[in-house]
Amino acid sequence: MQLFRGTSQVPSDFGPSAVTIGKFDGLHNGHRAVLSQLLSIADARSLVSTVVSFDRHPLALLHPELCPPALVSTAQKTERLAEAGVAATLMLEFNRELSELSAEQFVRSILVDALHASCVLVGRDFRFGAGGLGTVPLLSELGAEFGFEVVIVEDVARDGDRRVSSTWIRELISTGRVSEVPQLLGARPSIRSVVIQGEQRGRTLGYPTANLSPQIEGLIPANGVYAAWLLVGETRYPAAVSIGNNPTFEGVPDRQVEAHAIDQNLDLYGQTVSIEFVEFVRGMTKFPNADALATQMGADEARIREILGVAPRSAGSASSEPQ
Repeated sequence: MQLFRGTSQVPSDFGPSAVTIGKFDGLHNGHRAVLSQLLSIADARSLVSTVVSFDRHPLALLHPELCPPALVSTAQKTERLAEAGVAATLMLEFNRELSELSAEQFVRSILVDALHASCVLVGRDFRFGAGGLGTVPLLSELGAEFGFEVVIVEDVARDGDRRVSSTWIRELISTGRVSEVPQLLGARPSIRSVVIQGEQRGRTLGYPTANLSPQIEGLIPANGVYAAWLLVGETRYPAAVSIGNNPTFEGVPDRQVEAHAIDQNLDLYGQTVSIEFVEFVRGMTKFPNADALATQMGADEARIREILGVAPRSAGSASSEPQ
């Protein structure tokens, strides 16, 4: 996939293109339906399938206090667009200058002059230009003027009339309902970060963990213990993941993410790893002492093995994963 970080990077002979525009946070099933139609039209008409997206939610600039947390980082979004088969992505920096472009300026400078759009796919509630004053009828008028067709893409809905959306997925993740996310997202919710040195409390309890740096890509689920998969490069390991401040011990930072790789002996310090969440197991609890916590961790691991289809730990075996 070609990636352009601004219109100045788009070659003058780019296109003609079939274009869709949006935040594409998470690249959920609704987004994928749009991309499927985009690819189909581009293939049938010999156009370059192109996505226009933004490096941040517009509210991050316009109203930061109202901006929702992102489901994925810009890097993760770019990777997922490439995996979906899109030929090109124009990733615009959502800055003050862009936010002040009128609807006609947006169409002329981006869709016409830069991308040479022949077809533009949007949803019925698509808005664009300064103040969101550009509407689909206006886009159609501008398309007639500048020579591109506007195609309306219908929403993908589940559970009655509720459409699949990043907001809905965000609600599920933030309340720990990670097992419900794949039916909307088309994939398990995931995060990724670098493994850093921890306090090594897990090692002393027989359940050493990989501690993730606080600079995490992706939306962290609600505090609790989860069955998950730990991805290191192309390899997946079953894991027990704890999110929270571990109230049994004093001074543990809020929202710490720790992953215990089951039946593995791994040296992960300094490596970037991903975690795919499968199912919520229990909430965070303060235990009277470390022994009580260790007992519960053993029960958690047994349950997680069952969820992930991993054989029970053999009698007398011990966990040996490094912290």
